[in-house]
Amino acid sequence: MDAFALALNDLLVNTFHDILKLEENSLAKASANKLSINEMHLLEAIAKGKDEGRSITDIARELSITLPSVTAAVNKLVKKNYVIKGKHEADKRLVIVFLTHEGKRAEALHRLYHRAMVNAASQGLNDEEKDALLKGLTKLHNFFKEQRPLIGEPDT
Repeated sequence: MDAFALALNDLLVNTFHDILKLEENSLAKASANKLSINEMHLLEAIAKGKDEGRSITDIARELSITLPSVTAAVNKLVKKNYVIKGKHEADKRLVIVFLTHEGKRAEALHRLYHRAMVNAASQGLNDEEKDALLKGLTKLHNFFKEQRPLIGEPDT
């Protein structure tokens, strides 16, 4: 690898590792019952349903994971008192998932963490630098998104 490739590789690996560690520490502080990052992503997906909740199918589709995986994760979150399950009013076969008070609290704290992270990362950047950062990260995101079908994951 040339110098650029080595530097880029180090930046990608270290940035991913740092974000993961910071997020894990944030989750440890935000929840009484320890939440994993995957569980937090599930809470985020459920929160998008607001007071109407989200179906298991919708959550699975959004997170690109299987229905049995979502069901198992939801059942763990029920035991931890972060979510409750109910039936859809019109179609009783559908399971709808809602955040509990504790789930809403954890999701809100995690949202604040992300807001603080974005604010800190962009602090001190002028508009041109912000545009360049967004453009570069968008290209990087699109690259990784294009790789998903190559490893058997659906392109979302």
